[in-house]
Amino acid sequence: MSEQSATELVHGRRFPIGAERVPGKGVHFRVWAPEKKTVKLVMNAQGKDADPQTEIELQSEGNGYFSIMSPDACAGSLYRYLLDDDPQPYPDPASRFQPQGPQGPSQVVDALSFEWTDAAWPGIEAHGQVIYEMHIGTFTHEGNWLAAAKELPELAALGVTVLEIMPVADFPGRYGWGYDGVNWFAPTRLYGTPDEFRYFVDQAHAVGLGVVLDVVFNHLGPDGNYLSKFSSDYFTTRYRCDWGDPLNFDGPNSGAVREYVLANSAYWIKEFHLDGLRLDATQQIFDSSAENIIAAIVQAVRSAGTPRKTFIVGENEPQDAKLFLPSERGGFGLDALWNDDFHHTAMVAMTGRADAYYSDYRGVAQEFISTFKRGFLYQGQWYSWQNKTRGTPGLDMPPTKFVNFIQNHDQLANSGSGKRVHSMTSPNRYRALTTLFLLAPQTPMLFQGQEFAASSPFFYFADHKDEIAHLVERGRSDFLAQFRALATPEMQARLPDPGDPQTFTASKLDLNERNQHQEEYALHRDLLSLRRNDPVFQASQQSHRIDGAVLSQDAWVIRFFGENSGDDRLLLVNLSRDLRLVPAPEPLLAPPKDCVWDAMWFSDDPRYGGTGMPRWPLKGLWYLQGESAVVLQPINQAKDGVDHEQ
Repeated sequence: MSEQSATELVHGRRFPIGAERVPGKGVHFRVWAPEKKTVKLVMNAQGKDADPQTEIELQSEGNGYFSIMSPDACAGSLYRYLLDDDPQPYPDPASRFQPQGPQGPSQVVDALSFEWTDAAWPGIEAHGQVIYEMHIGTFTHEGNWLAAAKELPELAALGVTVLEIMPVADFPGRYGWGYDGVNWFAPTRLYGTPDEFRYFVDQAHAVGLGVVLDVVFNHLGPDGNYLSKFSSDYFTTRYRCDWGDPLNFDGPNSGAVREYVLANSAYWIKEFHLDGLRLDATQQIFDSSAENIIAAIVQAVRSAGTPRKTFIVGENEPQDAKLFLPSERGGFGLDALWNDDFHHTAMVAMTGRADAYYSDYRGVAQEFISTFKRGFLYQGQWYSWQNKTRGTPGLDMPPTKFVNFIQNHDQLANSGSGKRVHSMTSPNRYRALTTLFLLAPQTPMLFQGQEFAASSPFFYFADHKDEIAHLVERGRSDFLAQFRALATPEMQARLPDPGDPQTFTASKLDLNERNQHQEEYALHRDLLSLRRNDPVFQASQQSHRIDGAVLSQDAWVIRFFGENSGDDRLLLVNLSRDLRLVPAPEPLLAPPKDCVWDAMWFSDDPRYGGTGMPRWPLKGLWYLQGESAVVLQPINQAKDGVDHEQ
């Protein structure tokens, strides 16, 4: 039996670190500080800074861990740790809540008192999902869990099935994206209490929504990170991370660091009933161990979720298929990866701009056909923007391994202006690309407000003290300068200041726009209904029963093959001017035997703000309207009783 398991068995702990209430005994405190001789608990048992503080020396376990059971501590107690002769007390590295922020004391939380109502919830699997990326601080005007929970029924009615919550590990300041978190076990006080987070998840499950959390295991933020005070072995200098010191997953004393991250992974699943995780920037997680930490995280999540199903998605800029290969094929076992390739080619097609990391994309018909059939466009070819190859082979991967998007938090902010994509292209072209996006066999991910063409931008915002804020602003400007237009003095001067409170408030959604922008909202609702309810589109998400052909540089056809003869669907997309197929020597356009094609859905429908489409010609040549998409279904000429003479 491991030392960790023995500690859990003796003290009734659920996780190896942090403060946990043990029924009938009090609160058990446990912390890893292998270089320290003494660790003292400084506690305000009543949870108020003005109360008298007591100091209790923790007992060394002889393995780098210190622990003690305190019968006087209870839920709400505030505490910090004193380390050797350092006069400054520090918050718990595994604090469950920081009511005053990362610089303040930790608070004991009773995770056992919340009354869950989701006992029948089965969890979620990869197939059939529609993801909705959400930033709690800007999703509603109030910017908290309780306000967001009120909107969950509307999201479920739209056709969303999974909420992907941007990081909530506590961070300094009044607002931020969450990717500079420093208290990995503490949901930020900015959005409410831990129990209010639990309430949000419980309510999501009640209306049929899964919830996955974006977690950052590649670095910690620049302010409020006290892990190195407890041990210098939390971090490593063997690798270079783009945003700070990487964690030590394979060097001396790395066992406890791995335990820290694996405990955190399981913690969100067990104590908040989350349905999985989204792993940020996995290419910046470095580990040469026999078992990579990412594979270990996957196992920790699966185990913690049992018997519920769990869903784990990753971000990986190099597009390494090993991440979502199963362990028996040498992979790490993730369910899916974000597909930047789909986004990049869609952006080039919508805006005509192919600068910086868009420079290796043309936004033409063949690229969209290839993404439908193969997921990633780059699977080992030369990538001139980085002057090296990009990606690894994954030609046989099922569609559910890829998460497609045309907006996300990064890409909106990377425009410099924070503009939504619908404002950077024509309405007709945007509707056509949205059709393609939402009917593709890969898993679609919407960014909050996309479904109703939100007028609010989404900027990068972070509230840091002055010396860090200046560096953040400068770093942001330097990053955006890779785009030649944003490198000009005129645009550099207009870039929003991440630390300006107005940058944050301008990014908040106005949910009343669901009613004000009813045409855009109806477009997304109806397409998601078609994706969910049409048996052919539904089946395509589980197989490679699709094919495609180029009709012109900017027009193409995708054929979805049904289970039975005569059940197929055609998706025709034309991003250029009107196109007459004269002639049409492409066999994918041929209808099933004894059938003709007829329109069942089109993006130019007036319900979506379009100008209409003539009746589809059941005989003769086809005429594809410019910047439009149309879905065709076969009808049997002999059985429908309709006069098809034109």
